[in-house]
Amino acid sequence: MKDIDAIAVLQDPVRRRLYEYVVAQGREVGRNEAAEAAGVARTLAAHHLDKLTQVGLLESGSRRLTGRSGPGAGRPAKVYTRARVERSVSLPARDYRTAAELLAEAAEQAGLDAVLCAAARRRGEGLRGSAEPCGGLEEAVEVLAARGYEPHVEASGGVEGGAPVVRMRNCPFHAVAERFPPLVCGMNLALLEGLIGADGPVRARMDARPGECCVVLEDSKNNEH
Repeated sequence: MKDIDAIAVLQDPVRRRLYEYVVAQGREVGRNEAAEAAGVARTLAAHHLDKLTQVGLLESGSRRLTGRSGPGAGRPAKVYTRARVERSVSLPARDYRTAAELLAEAAEQAGLDAVLCAAARRRGEGLRGSAEPCGGLEEAVEVLAARGYEPHVEASGGVEGGAPVVRMRNCPFHAVAERFPPLVCGMNLALLEGLIGADGPVRARMDARPGECCVVLEDSKNNEH
């Protein structure tokens, strides 16, 4: 029941705002920054952040936020990031992860990658329904956010001034993707192609980066030659 206890902690509205802010940043967040974002006093923010750490929803560490070192750099400050552990609750108990892993293992051994990708693309198209393909990256961000991918826009290659791309901090299939990366990442790419519309102005492609979804979205015009 530990997962239930951890999730129950988020019932407090201030605690939930703090958690969501830390998660959305995708980096270490200090107490002052979190308090300002949530509109609460630093001491209250510290209490809630430590509680979130205690139940395993956040991880904490310490570093100098000034970027300086040596004498006069100040004491290290406590910082927080989202915990790597995955939490889920099902009443009554269900074990969909084991079923997904068994199916992935069977598909991989049988060489059903192409069949799986075709099914995933059809599922994405079905989820999109009668809607037109995404008209741009902003619309794609809304679609992905609704499905839990936690998208954010950044410059291509991390270079300032580069063409914008949409990266996703969360992979909904992370647990299975860790065991069967080529199979599940290919499935995810096909699913997103169907969801955003392969014939629209937004293109999905593979660009794996540690700790994030393996797929990125970009304006297809940026790849015309």
